[in-house]
Amino acid sequence: MPLFCKNGAGFLAAAVSSTVLLLFLDAFSLPPASALAVGLARHRRKDALSCDVFSGSWVRDDGSTGAAYTGYNCPVIDAEFNCQLYGRPDSDYLRYRWKPAGCELPRFDGADFLTRMKGKTVMFVGDSLGRNQWESLVCLLHAAAPQSPAQLVSVDPLYTYKFLDYGLVVSFYRAPYLVDIDVAQGKKVLRLDDISENGEAWRGADVLSFNSGHWWTHTGALQGWDYMGADGQYYEDMDRMVAFQRGMATWANWVDANVDPAKTRVFFQSMSPTHYSSKEWASPVSKNCYGETAPAAGVNATAPPLATSGQDRVIQATLRSMKSQVRLLDITALSALRKDAHPSVYSGDLSPAQRASGGGSADCSHWCLPGLPDTWNQLFYALLFYR
Repeated sequence: MPLFCKNGAGFLAAAVSSTVLLLFLDAFSLPPASALAVGLARHRRKDALSCDVFSGSWVRDDGSTGAAYTGYNCPVIDAEFNCQLYGRPDSDYLRYRWKPAGCELPRFDGADFLTRMKGKTVMFVGDSLGRNQWESLVCLLHAAAPQSPAQLVSVDPLYTYKFLDYGLVVSFYRAPYLVDIDVAQGKKVLRLDDISENGEAWRGADVLSFNSGHWWTHTGALQGWDYMGADGQYYEDMDRMVAFQRGMATWANWVDANVDPAKTRVFFQSMSPTHYSSKEWASPVSKNCYGETAPAAGVNATAPPLATSGQDRVIQATLRSMKSQVRLLDITALSALRKDAHPSVYSGDLSPAQRASGGGSADCSHWCLPGLPDTWNQLFYALLFYR
């Protein structure tokens, strides 16, 4: 696996050689034929959902058998997300399930997903929150057919996991801004009006799931560009929400012009919340997410108002303006309740001394795997096959 170093809400890939990394991954129990039979049976169910699946509450589910996979038996979990491997002592954060207010959310069925998506390509595009969801989906599918051989190809910015028995490709393309970054006279230029280079990698996918927003607000050493460029002009800076809006308009124009709705379904993930200020919830145990072991109480209507952040307003306005149908994976408010689900100090991105610092270096942006992104994929599964 490639190495990554944390950079705000995203990860910059560390030096990755151009050599393609091929890993053939075998496992140990359910044969593919059995998974196929189970998937075919699930395929006969009535595919319908009758409520807003993003409105509801977290309920404790002590009757469940726990997560479908662990931090030890999934082949793609980055150290930054692998809380179990790096010593998280509690596990109650895995005992909550999302319950919509008006209907039952189908449980994620990996065998069904593999069967329905046989021979297809699912691609996540964006920053490390998209990578969080990609790794979760690969882990869930690997758990459903662990004996099925697989192939992992990692050449930054594209990371591809193929389930060979099914011909299913599940990929992540790292593009935190979605639009292109060029180099001119040794300077990195964020091209607000150009997405053609990145877009070439997305053609032909059967399902595309995008996310962006966090990196647009970075400044100083965390900023990923030297200049912004648009319409032949270069800017040292501009209002970041104006820049994000221009970049999103470029993305929207690319989707409208290049995606065939008869072949490809498109999703956009809303902003993933952070929990760096414990003033946002009652009875905090530290200054941030460190030490939190349960969700915030209540329904997601009472969550911090991240759903109306500048980035989410830009995303929602962009989707409304498009000719193409793009489904919003609206994970913001329901995730805002999950102050307990971040890696905190239980991350391979931290040294032992940092992990012992009591939250001083806590990661309250990303999410443990297994964990909350598994619910994102349960919602993704429901929208793909039950809507």
